[in-house]
Amino acid sequence: MTLEDGGFWVFGYGSLIWRPGFAHEERRKARLPGYARRFCVRSIRWRGTPEAPGLVLGLDPEAGAETWGAAFRVSGERADEVRAYLHHREMGTASYFERFETVKLDCGTPTPALAYVMDVTHYQYARLPVEAQAEIILRARGDGGPNVEYLLETAAHMREMGLEDPEMYALEALVRERRREDAA
Repeated sequence: MTLEDGGFWVFGYGSLIWRPGFAHEERRKARLPGYARRFCVRSIRWRGTPEAPGLVLGLDPEAGAETWGAAFRVSGERADEVRAYLHHREMGTASYFERFETVKLDCGTPTPALAYVMDVTHYQYARLPVEAQAEIILRARGDGGPNVEYLLETAAHMREMGLEDPEMYALEALVRERRREDAA
């Protein structure tokens, strides 16, 4: 699944969009079919705690769905270090499957990309109504900071890239509304 130089593409759909944390040669918009971006992972460290989990994004398998995100091209020279970094960052609790999925770059080219997709049998998987997601995101905080920051940063950077996701933006609007109500 590597490129001619031994490098590879990485598909980012959440914080990787705005904080990849690794050197890359190129970033492009890309679309991954068969998965929906959802706040479906209970975060017990970075955006929550074991006692009060937050929620972070996962690629939730769903026939007919598609997720727009960012594809990062990693050179062969950096492939091993980036792969190790991503494994450490994304696989801490093994809630994702690490695998190559075919994405379609914004230029129309299909290419394999390393993606972290949700293991729906994992204990951290949570499919919750939007109202419950909003309440959790508003309250949760972990080593990485407030859960609400994760939502707002991801939504802002998705807009900046011109990525469509009505569900994400509806959740963001609900969270902003609830914050205003709480502040009043």
